[in-house]
Amino acid sequence: MRKCLLFIICAIISVSSYSQKVKLFIDCSNTWCDLTFIKSEINYVDFVLDNKAADVHALITQQGNGGGGSQYQLIFYGQNIFKGQTDTLRFNAKPNNTDFETRAILVKYLQVGLIPFVSKTTSIENISIQVKENRATDSGAVAPLVTRDPWNFWVFRVSTNGNINADKVYKGFRYSGNVSVNRVTDKLKVSFNFNFSKNKNTFEFDNAAGGTDKIEVKNENYQVNHQLVKSLSEHWSVGYDITASRSTFNNYKFLAVIKPAIEYDVFPYKKVANKLLTIRYGIDFSESRYIDTTLYDKIHQTLVGHGLDVALTFNQKWGTINMSGSYHNYLNNPSYYNMGLGGGVNIRITGGLSFNVYTFGSILRDQLYLPKGQATQQDILTRQRQISTNYNLFTYFGISYRFGSKLNNFVNPRFDGGGGNFFF
Repeated sequence: MRKCLLFIICAIISVSSYSQKVKLFIDCSNTWCDLTFIKSEINYVDFVLDNKAADVHALITQQGNGGGGSQYQLIFYGQNIFKGQTDTLRFNAKPNNTDFETRAILVKYLQVGLIPFVSKTTSIENISIQVKENRATDSGAVAPLVTRDPWNFWVFRVSTNGNINADKVYKGFRYSGNVSVNRVTDKLKVSFNFNFSKNKNTFEFDNAAGGTDKIEVKNENYQVNHQLVKSLSEHWSVGYDITASRSTFNNYKFLAVIKPAIEYDVFPYKKVANKLLTIRYGIDFSESRYIDTTLYDKIHQTLVGHGLDVALTFNQKWGTINMSGSYHNYLNNPSYYNMGLGGGVNIRITGGLSFNVYTFGSILRDQLYLPKGQATQQDILTRQRQISTNYNLFTYFGISYRFGSKLNNFVNPRFDGGGGNFFF
């Protein structure tokens, strides 16, 4: 018992006598952070570039919420003298928040989360802390917080956008629009979406006869989608998707798909900010009307298929992993199938060594919608329509190593802007 008390007293003395600034490592795992602003607003800690050298490792993640905004989660991992001390804070950013507003809220929560660590150092002597609420009534009493939504959590969005890109040879014009109605709670998720897009690309070039040839490519897409997902428990959910669409690029005059599905999450859904492993199985019923007769001499087609989707996400101190895999085939002809596997990995191997890779690949054996006839050279070069292929593959990777000073407190924006060039 005396040894235990002696150990506790020594620990208290060692903590209270910690005279250095808290060394903070900011880890924005799956979101962007304005580190310049954070450093300028929090000047009572030392920002370090090496997570191993930090006294506090702040892991910041972001997830979309039902109102169209984002929920941020901040986990403070104590290291070195604060080993074993952990805290978690969360806040919701409104969908119409500007970056200026969101970064200010993020800094406030960072400051609140750092107080338990900074308070155990001599740095607390130079910090002014003000705590007050702006909810006082006329009588001076504090008004109770009441959560009441006159819209009953329904969110409506209407948007449109377009772009023009032109030079001597090429002219491109695209515009699109979207209307969505969503309601998301912890028990039920309901959404209705309509979107469309139109593209027009023109190529002009000199020919051998001294004249000018012109190629014009047009595509249009329309889609209506409805989704409903019911929460059954911390691990199970069930729902369906209904989609109706038209796509000149994919040779669909009309496509309707109904897909009921069930999903299981190995981890509780509430841990989505840190880890997620879902397995979803669904059966789909589709009715197709094609613009041109397909390779299989079909102008309309009814199909029944099923598919399995698996998704894995980890946001941890050591890095981020996002992986997904899928398989789908048609029950009336299993030889028509597709499968895909992809994901990204960003791993911090040591304090200064990190590795990242992203890859996606798929095998396609179900392009039943392709129009009959050989694709022309113009079709291939201009991407006027979907071209027959039996696979897709994309990958990139990188490795970086940083060494030298571990401190990074200075903010110096000189010569950062300008240049006179715009990049799209």
